[in-house]
Amino acid sequence: MEQHDQDARHGPRLQHDELPKEHEDPLIRRLHLIIRQAIKVLAVLMVLVIIWGVLDVIYVLYTKFISPPVLLFEVSDIFVIFGAFMVVLIAVEIFINIRLYLGTNILPIRLVVATALMAIARKVIILDIATVTAMEMLAIAAVVLALGVTHWLVGKPD
Repeated sequence: MEQHDQDARHGPRLQHDELPKEHEDPLIRRLHLIIRQAIKVLAVLMVLVIIWGVLDVIYVLYTKFISPPVLLFEVSDIFVIFGAFMVVLIAVEIFINIRLYLGTNILPIRLVVATALMAIARKVIILDIATVTAMEMLAIAAVVLALGVTHWLVGKPD
């Protein structure tokens, strides 16, 4: 009872047991096992995507270095390079989310929000202002604000 009172004072706990290894129903237990294996396959595939992304960054850097003027970047080239880097970093964050999903009973809410922030930051970094409408810009600003506030609130100590 005392533990329940402590939980009530500190708000909801961010723990779950979405795919327990043990379950009283044999069918559910087998289905959970299949889903856990599928998530492991997703983790392996995400590592392949990360490796492919790193190779893409190398390719983008190489092509930008050798294209005239040699060893000089234009502003648009830098945005393309930043975009390639950010895609790989977002893939790494998604891999970490998958790993945490398999390895803990704690919802990685802050990490998920941070991943979303990184994805929207990538969008802002590579944004072509000339082609974006005012409404799209307001929508992006609203998403950034909402994710920033959410990240702050989730990370705030009780």
